[in-house]
Amino acid sequence: MKLLLSILLMSQLSFAQTANNVIQDSNFIRNVYDEALIRGKAYEDLRELCKNIGHRLSGSAEAAMAIKWSEAKMLSYGFDKVYLQPIKVPHWERGNTESAWYQSKSGIPQKLHILALGGSIATNGLIHKEVIEFKSFEALKTASRNAVEGKIVFINQVMDASEIQTFKAYGGCYPIRGEGAIEASKLGAIAVIIRSLAIPEDHFPHTGSMKYDSKTAKIPAAAISTSDAQELSRAIEQGPVELYIELDCRVFPNADSYNVIAEMTGEKSNEIITFGGHLDSWDTGEGAHDDGAGVIHCLEALRILKSLNYKPKHTLRLVFFMNEENGNMGGKTYAQWSKEKGEIQYAALESDRGGFTPRGFGVDGSAEQVNHLKSFESLFSTYDLNQWGKGGGGVDIGPLKDYYPGIPLYGFIPDSQRYFDIHHAPSDVFENVNKRELELGAAAIGSFIYLVDSRPIK
Repeated sequence: MKLLLSILLMSQLSFAQTANNVIQDSNFIRNVYDEALIRGKAYEDLRELCKNIGHRLSGSAEAAMAIKWSEAKMLSYGFDKVYLQPIKVPHWERGNTESAWYQSKSGIPQKLHILALGGSIATNGLIHKEVIEFKSFEALKTASRNAVEGKIVFINQVMDASEIQTFKAYGGCYPIRGEGAIEASKLGAIAVIIRSLAIPEDHFPHTGSMKYDSKTAKIPAAAISTSDAQELSRAIEQGPVELYIELDCRVFPNADSYNVIAEMTGEKSNEIITFGGHLDSWDTGEGAHDDGAGVIHCLEALRILKSLNYKPKHTLRLVFFMNEENGNMGGKTYAQWSKEKGEIQYAALESDRGGFTPRGFGVDGSAEQVNHLKSFESLFSTYDLNQWGKGGGGVDIGPLKDYYPGIPLYGFIPDSQRYFDIHHAPSDVFENVNKRELELGAAAIGSFIYLVDSRPIK
């Protein structure tokens, strides 16, 4: 009887403790949201980054300026430590000339909105040849050399609009950008153009990284807008089309650069929760959503936790990674450096999906880590976050898996429906970021980091 009473008493105490913890967590999260929405700094910080600096392509003067701005901003918020981590990054520039047009049997030249893909070689003057169209990457891979040799390849693969999660649609098309030049070169093409990886039809071309390999000749590679892709395809249906392209791309030796890091020291100072985004961007817009929003999300999250006098159990380390877009040298260098220092990487989080309305969090981790993540969901029901489960972390934090195999990698999930309208395009500018959505994202991330830190996996 005494044993039964003892068990019941312990159960009641445990329940009461759990209920108190939930109330405590709920109140703290409310305070995080109030700080973000009422006294937030995120929107003005993003304005400074986008309007005073603009694009931040690795190796550029603008990237160097962004590093200085980031360091100064972190210092102004009074974090425990602020420092720069040296890295080497690729240095590619698109140059001064970038133009294309085609001439069909009508005889009237039609201009194309075009952007060289990141890493492309130059055309070395104006080149022109007949263009041959392929509706998919697979169609190109199965084509004959006789059909392609000496021509310009046009890969007109449309992103699958039926995919509700637009990142899946993007992933289905990614090979045309990443591997298109390799496959076209294998068949003797002199250049390749692709339909921009975007869903809407408009005149904004979308750039992004591409690859060469050592087995095939390097050929120029570029993307045209979705509207231009439609028009070019219709022209090809009517008969042979001559395509003219001039790209003045340049590759320079690797450049000195930095990751920018800030910390709040925890009770377990050598156990690290890493979180951040990438400071670099492509050079066509202002990198507002990709990934200005992500770094500002995380900067604001740490500022909020400090303003609320939160005392972390683990060291909270904010990292502005450099060179995610065309090399990931920031992420690779950081992971190796942390391991060599003998640090324990407890968890990592990345925000690199834009600054749209928060939807939830995913985790690249074990079943136990997925279940632990899902235990947070009820605390966020008030804030309309409902996507919790298995998912990817992010490119920058991905290398941590190589050195810390069991580490959970969390990814912030905003609404994805508009992201690929502006991804890697000239339209990725500050004006296309909503203040309220950005603030809600920062609050969600700040709250999430608090829970990861204070609620260990049992």
